[in-house]
Amino acid sequence: MASSSTSLRRKLMRHLQHGDVLWWALLLLSAVVVVVLVLWIAWQLWVQSAPSRHAFGWDFIWPWVKSVWNPALDKFQAWPAIYGSLITATIALVLAVPLALGIAIFLSELAPAWLRAPLNYMVEMLAAIPSVVYGLWGIYVFLPLVVVPIGKALEPLGSVPGIGIFFKGPVPASGFTRLGAALVLVIMILPTIAAVSRDVLQAVPRSQREAAMALGATQWETVWKVLIPYGQSGILGAVILGFGRAIGETMAVTMVIGNSAGGGYSILKPGYTMASIIANEFAEAVSEMHTSALMEIGLVLFAITLLLNAFARWLVVNRTIKRA
Repeated sequence: MASSSTSLRRKLMRHLQHGDVLWWALLLLSAVVVVVLVLWIAWQLWVQSAPSRHAFGWDFIWPWVKSVWNPALDKFQAWPAIYGSLITATIALVLAVPLALGIAIFLSELAPAWLRAPLNYMVEMLAAIPSVVYGLWGIYVFLPLVVVPIGKALEPLGSVPGIGIFFKGPVPASGFTRLGAALVLVIMILPTIAAVSRDVLQAVPRSQREAAMALGATQWETVWKVLIPYGQSGILGAVILGFGRAIGETMAVTMVIGNSAGGGYSILKPGYTMASIIANEFAEAVSEMHTSALMEIGLVLFAITLLLNAFARWLVVNRTIKRA
């Protein structure tokens, strides 16, 4: 008995001496802090949004309820802002993913050594530019030179049955539209998706490339049938990361989207996103109901972000299990 007690004491002292117990405790504390912080944010949003939830219920977010956003009458309905976030982020993702994946493939597989380092630096620099700079550039350069001509080219689609509701014009001369916000978001999320995808492709073992080449595969077949499937979980993570940034982006979108609760479903009209309406109105909210409605929009945005990350995690785990 005394021998086992002495042995246990020696093991404990050895762990303490080398810092194992302290290291384990610090890691556990860090993990607990993250969980507590997320729960605390969710709880505060839930409590602060109580007046709005009790007053409007599920009508606050449903798309088939008449849209009203009138702080003077304390009448609020959040679907236009929710729709604005979803449509701009989706358009940005659809356009950015092919471009970002092409950049990642070029940087990891095709670019000569003398060009790879400068291009990598430029991609990372794009990700480091503050969003307010993108917003200013968008207002004075990108909207009038790019968004307005593209919008005018899309206006004829407004008469096409089925999809015409998304292209009702005319485009404002200023270019402040949901389309403008989406195209600015393309540029903003492009370097994030490209940089992460590049790192994923570079992490694929060299043996995978050599095996494919040895079997007679071309470089394109090696990339498309070997590298991308091998790194699909990491690439999916990059896409979800880009979508998360797009749906939560605030300053740049606020500066170029037009900030209007109208516009219907057309991407050629000004609109709101959940982040932009909070940024625009929170400091000026004078009534408790107005503040609570903005907090509920924050709660919806928080829930969408959590669900998005949970879905991405499920996809990654599911694909990993199937591949194993």
